[in-house]
Amino acid sequence: MGYEHGLFTWTDASSPDPAAAGQFYASLFGWEAAEQFDPDGNYIYTMFSRDGKSVAGLGGQSPEMAAQGLPAIWNSYISVDSVDDTVARWAEAGGSVMVPPMDVFTSGRMAVVVDPEGAVLSLWQAGDHVGGEVFNVPGAMTWNELNTRDVAAAREFYGKALGWEFEIFEGGGDPYWLITVPAKTQGGALSEDAYNGGMLTISEEMGPDMPAHWSVYFQSADVDADVAKAQELGGTLVAPVMESSAGRIAVVADPQGGTFLVIQPPVQA
Repeated sequence: MGYEHGLFTWTDASSPDPAAAGQFYASLFGWEAAEQFDPDGNYIYTMFSRDGKSVAGLGGQSPEMAAQGLPAIWNSYISVDSVDDTVARWAEAGGSVMVPPMDVFTSGRMAVVVDPEGAVLSLWQAGDHVGGEVFNVPGAMTWNELNTRDVAAAREFYGKALGWEFEIFEGGGDPYWLITVPAKTQGGALSEDAYNGGMLTISEEMGPDMPAHWSVYFQSADVDADVAKAQELGGTLVAPVMESSAGRIAVVADPQGGTFLVIQPPVQA
């Protein structure tokens, strides 16, 4: 039995160099890395854990991605009751399918889908692997965010495709939309945080060529220390550290170009 439908419950990276990426993230976040191989000894996947609990994953790139010389990419996964049914609703709402539904051994069933503006998400129907086992602590996924050029159209699409609802957060500047899922507000899994992610308009600073995309946030106990550690390990700081009402935020890229965010929540009085 997996998590409730519509929740963000897993993230993994597709990297051109999984071995090097595994070392980077294990050193940065203190994750334990368990590599998985097929019977012939070929590398399949890396499961990261924190204090013995699953926290994220890592795999290699497809031959097509590798041929294009694409950087590493962090992927956001949505837990769904049925991958096949959700893919059908996704298409009816105007989205497209990048990778059709497929079984991942006995771990679960997945698909990779694309929203009308080009942002990519993965859908996960749990089998043996339900998703992450720890969230919202340092070194674990804590937020997922859509950067899009048409937030109104995105809200309409995701409402139809996934049953999401939305609340506006007005904290100054452009409006920020919070994603809500009934399970989050009715005592279900992960209900200690009432929101399931956010949506915002792509800023001018990102440039006119920035495509719509989903971003993954990991919680940090000290953003400045994590940035310094990432740079020591060969990563880069993509944008200056930012202060926000949600905390102190940095955008970081690993040595293979995989971009993610770290956020240090404000100290509670």
